[in-house]
Amino acid sequence: MSTSTSAVANLLRSPLLPFWLLVALLPFGRSAELATLLCAIGAVIVWRRDGGEFWNNPGARLLMLLLACYIGAAFFSAFTAVERGKSWTTVLALLRYLPLGLYACYVIRGEQRLRGFYVAVAVVVAFWVLDAWMQMLTGWSLRGQADPERISGLFGADDPKLGPTLAVLSPIALWAARQRWGRFGLIVTFLLVLGPVMLSGSRAAWVCYGLVALVFAWREAGSPLRFIASCALGAVILLAAGGIAWKTSTRFDTRMQRTLAALSGDEADINQATTGRLDIWRNSLRMIEAHPFTGVGVRDFRYAYPKFAPANDHFLTAENCGEGEGACHAHQVVLEILTETGVIGLVLWLLGVVIAWRAWWRAGDACRTAVFPVSVSLLAMLFPINTHLAFYSAWWGLLFAWLLGLWCASLYAAKRTLSDGA
Repeated sequence: MSTSTSAVANLLRSPLLPFWLLVALLPFGRSAELATLLCAIGAVIVWRRDGGEFWNNPGARLLMLLLACYIGAAFFSAFTAVERGKSWTTVLALLRYLPLGLYACYVIRGEQRLRGFYVAVAVVVAFWVLDAWMQMLTGWSLRGQADPERISGLFGADDPKLGPTLAVLSPIALWAARQRWGRFGLIVTFLLVLGPVMLSGSRAAWVCYGLVALVFAWREAGSPLRFIASCALGAVILLAAGGIAWKTSTRFDTRMQRTLAALSGDEADINQATTGRLDIWRNSLRMIEAHPFTGVGVRDFRYAYPKFAPANDHFLTAENCGEGEGACHAHQVVLEILTETGVIGLVLWLLGVVIAWRAWWRAGDACRTAVFPVSVSLLAMLFPINTHLAFYSAWWGLLFAWLLGLWCASLYAAKRTLSDGA
């Protein structure tokens, strides 16, 4: 039996199944919440069975601090929110991330179990990639026909999240390939994931995946000169792959033509190339100026947007999210935090970054090695020089919380053994 098959088989008999199930259900929208519910039930069970060990877990304590920053930012914003009902509902919904992450911190113990979990997640990513390649070659995937402008794979033609999700989770697949097949496996896996990421039509995914490639190249190189050589080789590969995609894929050609329009320097062309992001960011700055301390309220961006946008704003006249609403979110993590949760929210997020950094630094080399793939995933997801999905949304926020719980659990997993409890 292969390593990947064995890892999945073991997982199906393991208490890790509910936590793994979440990432497996991501392409199917809100069905991933089933895994959240199962983890919450599991957390209650293990708390009642072994409450002392449950709360003394160092990963659990770290997770609670980080979630206090993340949820705290939303909590303070809700008091002065534009739509207080929506904000308070969001704050209450965010509390489900606590049992989700605590369950992971309890059941992910021992380096062997952690490695098996990584491999099982990599199998999920591999299945997505295989389905995406089938869609690239035939126009169809298991979820149906591709969208005319992008590859969507198992996520379906009406959901453009394949690219960003693949890019964010790719470090786990790359790590598993490196462990199983060495550098050859790492390179082949990188190229296999590259195709769907490029043709997904998401330029944010391109930036994320490029950052992942740089981190892995630095890790493999071992010296600055080798790193520069690796980057040069990678640039050649990317140019070749991009050239092939440009000539053979109308989807990629359409996206590149729109991207290159930004090089003209004209503001209208740049705004069109960024799909109206300049308008969104300009209006976001107006919201920040009017609500500097606690923002307009978590998830209230769409409701506040019409008050700060001109009457002829593109998102009010052509692509509104609902009657009387504008753009749905700020499309940039720093602007999202400042716009929706204000300076108080940004301070809490930065405090969370400092807490995470100190925990990572103090954990030791073995722990930092164990948590490496998840660290890269979070770095790619949070990289500020990019556009982003909404971090307080039900879907992207859930993936962020899942990664955060996995990171806290993985950071201390090597120090904890299965004999500590199940």
